[in-house]
Amino acid sequence: MAETRVVWSKKVPEVYGKLDEIDKIIAGQLDTTLLELVKLRASVLNGCAFCVDLHTRRALQEGETQQRLFLVPTWVEAGGIFSESERAALALTDEMTRMGEHGVSDEVYGAAAEHFDEERLAALMTAIAMINLYNRLAVTSHLHPRRR
Repeated sequence: MAETRVVWSKKVPEVYGKLDEIDKIIAGQLDTTLLELVKLRASVLNGCAFCVDLHTRRALQEGETQQRLFLVPTWVEAGGIFSESERAALALTDEMTRMGEHGVSDEVYGAAAEHFDEERLAALMTAIAMINLYNRLAVTSHLHPRRR
């Protein structure tokens, strides 16, 4: 039997509150649809079912299509379903999420920099880092989506 794990946000709510403040700042810098696509992609890569559920539902509420959401896991092969700027953001998400000893390539960073000014690029990088933090905490805590 799996043991019950600490739900981090309930034990350090002040930390959760500060992270939420950061999320709100980022949300003011980036398009909501782009932000949800990036969060969904990182959550898929990290195997965080709780966050996949959360960001899929949020994206749908914001008017995102089911087709695009279904294709996020295969965005590279999805052709023109995603815009060039979305593809650049998703590529950056992939490399920041899977970051290994080689970091983020100049090619991927450069493509993102072509589509986002420095402030928006900084916000995008922060959003990707934040969702990776949330994914790691949720997976470690064994958070699961609720059946609806």
